[in-house]
Amino acid sequence: MDDRMFRNAMGKFATGVTVVTTKLGEEIHGMTANAFMSVSLNPKLVVVSVDHKATMKRYIPSSGKFAISILKQDQKDLSAYFAGQINETRDIDFHWFHELPTIKEALVNMVCELHDEVDAGDHTLFIGKVTDLVIREGDPLAFYEGKYRELENSERVK
Repeated sequence: MDDRMFRNAMGKFATGVTVVTTKLGEEIHGMTANAFMSVSLNPKLVVVSVDHKATMKRYIPSSGKFAISILKQDQKDLSAYFAGQINETRDIDFHWFHELPTIKEALVNMVCELHDEVDAGDHTLFIGKVTDLVIREGDPLAFYEGKYRELENSERVK
């Protein structure tokens, strides 16, 4: 199996889309990540996977804390921006939550203390202890086979 085949196989796993943010001094840093999951309920732990080439790899350990915003389906432009797919500087109006920047009106904003980090191949897994969160209603931004997707409403009236 080559790298493309492995990437295609992993693309068959539908995910949500998050923006990971942190602050160092007066500088805000953010990146889009769909490699995110919950790890533990007690303590409340989540993990985000960050490529070794990403600048965020050095910002999270330096800050010691980070935030995760789980995006709504109408926030595709923010996902593209923080993924570096939009080559313009934007003045993002963040929602400040426990002194960390988060994406306004995201489905979930959570703040984490860095609990641990584990090198895994060409990525680092940052494990965060969730210290607080906010939940909002809405539909998630989904990612499948390398493309943004919308979930079809599957509720059926009987």
